[in-house]
Amino acid sequence: MNLRTRRAVGLSALASSLLLAAHAAHPADALREMHGSADAFAAPGMALAWGVLRGADEARTVVVVRIAVDPTLYGDVTVTGSDPFSAQKDAMPAVPKGGGVVDVRVPRAHFAAFPRTDLQFHAPAPNASLRVYYLGVPDTTPEFNEEDKLDAYLRQRIVQVRGSKPP
Repeated sequence: MNLRTRRAVGLSALASSLLLAAHAAHPADALREMHGSADAFAAPGMALAWGVLRGADEARTVVVVRIAVDPTLYGDVTVTGSDPFSAQKDAMPAVPKGGGVVDVRVPRAHFAAFPRTDLQFHAPAPNASLRVYYLGVPDTTPEFNEEDKLDAYLRQRIVQVRGSKPP
């Protein structure tokens, strides 16, 4: 190995060490980020499921994301839509604090302008916050013509994705 190669390897190792040290010095800055791809997702303390309620026309069709949260793990949830190309963001309907189960309802047309959806679960403990992001409405999201059928599906899907654990 010549001197030039040894220097490059040494600099690379030094840079890696510095990056690891900087990350270890600020562990509270870390955020777990996961890509959601299917119409349902679960992690400890949270679960979510997607569904579409068809309206009389496309303008009245809404996407519903049911979010079930354990308030002891996540005290706050925010949902944001964004356009990854223009970096524009749009806050979606607020999720009430206190956990439990809540539906976020957004017109389907919203996803044409803001295709990325970030669901951020804020935890009081360092390194415990979680962001689940989607790029568009998941392809596996079912559509319903009736509210009660959508509700039954979302309830069943949350239980299923959690492995039959209570909400």
